[in-house]
Amino acid sequence: MEDQLDKSEPKISDAERDWKVVSFSHVEHLGGTAPLEAELPAPDDIAIIMYTSGSTALPKGVMISHANMVAVTASVIVLVPGLDATDTYLAYLPLAHALELAAEMASCMKGVAIGYGSPLTMTNTSSKIKKGTNGDLSELRPTLLTTVPAILDRMRDVTRQMVDAKGGLSKHLYDLAYGRRLAAIEGSWFGAWGFEKLLWDVLIFRKVRQMIGGRVRGVISGGAPLSHDAQRFVNVCFGVPIVQGYGLTETAAGSTFSEWDDTSVGRVGPPMPHCYIKLVNWEEGGYLTTDEPMPRGEVVIGGLNITKGYFKNQAKTDESYKVDERGLQWFYTGDIGRFHPDGCLEIVDRKKDIVKLQHGEYISLGKVEAVMSVSPYVDIIMLHADPFHSHCVALIVPSRMALETWAKKTNLNYEDFPDLCQRNEVVHEVLKSLLEVGNQAKLHRFEIPTRVKLFPETWTPESGLVTDSLKIKREKIRKVYADALQDLYKS
Repeated sequence: MEDQLDKSEPKISDAERDWKVVSFSHVEHLGGTAPLEAELPAPDDIAIIMYTSGSTALPKGVMISHANMVAVTASVIVLVPGLDATDTYLAYLPLAHALELAAEMASCMKGVAIGYGSPLTMTNTSSKIKKGTNGDLSELRPTLLTTVPAILDRMRDVTRQMVDAKGGLSKHLYDLAYGRRLAAIEGSWFGAWGFEKLLWDVLIFRKVRQMIGGRVRGVISGGAPLSHDAQRFVNVCFGVPIVQGYGLTETAAGSTFSEWDDTSVGRVGPPMPHCYIKLVNWEEGGYLTTDEPMPRGEVVIGGLNITKGYFKNQAKTDESYKVDERGLQWFYTGDIGRFHPDGCLEIVDRKKDIVKLQHGEYISLGKVEAVMSVSPYVDIIMLHADPFHSHCVALIVPSRMALETWAKKTNLNYEDFPDLCQRNEVVHEVLKSLLEVGNQAKLHRFEIPTRVKLFPETWTPESGLVTDSLKIKREKIRKVYADALQDLYKS
C-alpha cells in the first residue's frame, strides 16, 4: 500500500528472494491492461458449504447452490416492506449462519447500509462494552434488526431488572403502561389506543426504545422458537412489528415468513414464494395429518431453496433428502408442526427433543426450555430428562443482576457470585420461579424441573457449549457436565 511504502521499504528475507514487492496501484494497472472474462457460475454450482450449528448432532456441511441463495434472497426483498437504500441494518451474527447470510444478501441487493457488530457489544450494558460508552445499536441506530430469541430474552430481562431496581412510581407506571398496551395489541378495545398510546410512548417506552437505537421499524426473529413473552415485549416496548421466520441451513435459511402486520403469537407464517411445505405423519410421537382441530406432522419442505445435500456424507443425505415422482426434492426437517386454517405454520415440537419418561409420559425439552427462559433468574437453561426417571432436571446459567438484586432484598450475605450460586436459598428461589412460570404456561408437573444446578460462568461460543446464535449444544453439555447431571438425580 502506497502510504506504507513511503515510510519504509518492505524487506525480503533470503527465503523469499523470488518474491517481488510492487505497489497496489501497479497491480490495478496490470489488471486494467489485461482484463479477463468473468467465469459466471451456473445456477446448480455450489456457492458455499455451510456447516450446521451442531446443536443436536455433529455439524454437517450443507452444499448450498447459487440458485438456492438467489431464490431465498428474491423472496426476502419481496416480503420485507419498503426495503431500500434508506434502511440501515445491524449485522452481528456470523456469516456462517444461514439467517445472517440471507439477511446480508438481501441488504446488498437493495442498497441497505450494513454496520457490523457482535452479540457481546450490542447494547450499552453488553459484557464487552466499557461502562459509560455506547453499544452497537446506540451508535449505528439501525432501522432493521435480525435477531435470535436468546438476544431478545436478554433485552427483556435487562429491561425488567432495570425497572425492578428503580421500584416505586417508575415501576408502577411501567407495569401500568405495559398492561394497557398489551391489552390493545391483543385486541381489547379497553387497552391503550390513540392519545393514551402516544402518552405511554413518550413517558415510558421512548427510553426503552433507545436501547435499540430509537429508529428500528421492524424486527425479524429466526434460528429458534420465540417465546410469547419475548414477542410481546418487542410489540409493547419497542412498538414495532416482529416477524418470525422458519428455516434451516438445509433450506438455505428461508422457508416461512410471517406477515408484517400479523400480531399472533407462536406462528412462523406461511410458506415463502420459492417453496412448498407439507406435513407427514409421525405415528410414534402421535402427530397425524388427520388430527383435529388442525393437521399435525413432521414438516417437509420442497422447492428452489432445497440444498444439494451434505458434503461427503451420502448416508445422511439419503436419510433426509427425498425426490418425489415429479422430480421435486424435499427435505425432512425433523421438526413437528401444525397448519392453521389460514395457511400459517406453527412449530410445536422437534423429534430429537422428545424424551419418553419412566412412566410413559413424553416431554419436549425445547418447548419446556422456551417456557423456563421467561423466569427472570434464567439466562441460559438446558433441561435434561432421563428415560429411567419420572422427572427432569436442569442446568442453568443464572442472570447475575437478578440473583444479586434478590440477595440484596433478602439480606443474604455471600462472598462472591460463585458462592451465591451454591447457596441452598438461591437454588430454592430459582426452583420456585421455574414452578411459577411452568404453572402459568400450564405445563404438566413432570415437565417442570425438580432439581437444578447453577453455573456462575456464562456459556459462550468460545466454550463450545452454545452456537454462535446462542443455541445450546445439548450433547456437548451432557458430556461436559455428565457428573453434575448424575448428582442431580441422586439428590
